[in-house]
Amino acid sequence: MIKKPIEILNENGLHALPASRFVRLAEKFKSDVTLEKEDIEVSGKSIMGILTLACEKGSIVILTCEGKDEKDAFKTLRKILEGHD
Repeated sequence: MIKKPIEILNENGLHALPASRFVRLAEKFKSDVTLEKEDIEVSGKSIMGILTLACEKGSIVILTCEGKDEKDAFKTLRKILEGHD
């Protein structure tokens, strides 16, 4: 399991477009993916769950990936949260 805090660096936060990109990519991995903000944990494969976190720029979320391809999943999904993709 990989579990680390990530700062949202996208100027507009984790709004609908990057959230939908995040979910599409997360669904390609076999690993379980979760995002947590302020003690609220949601599936990284649920667009509605991610949007309920209301992640604006500067927010800190905890990204957790657990499963066979957790390293690849974490590396790929982290880029979206940091605004590199």
